[in-house]
Amino acid sequence: MLASPVDPLPLEIVHRLQRLRRARGLTLQEVYDATGIHVARLEARKTNMRVATLAVLCQYYGISLAEFFQGL
Repeated sequence: MLASPVDPLPLEIVHRLQRLRRARGLTLQEVYDATGIHVARLEARKTNMRVATLAVLCQYYGISLAEFFQGL
């Protein structure tokens, strides 16, 4: 069965985003200022994320989408 568009982000994706941000010593505000993406909402699982949004974050963190999903 396909997930509904309102399902929260899987925890694995949220945790990986948090680890990437924290490993770079970035605050939620710094990521927002640089990308315009409300990472706090994503990390709190209050909003879903499109692949395009994840691609922007991956580019900002200096990794590819393939690297992001490796091991998930």
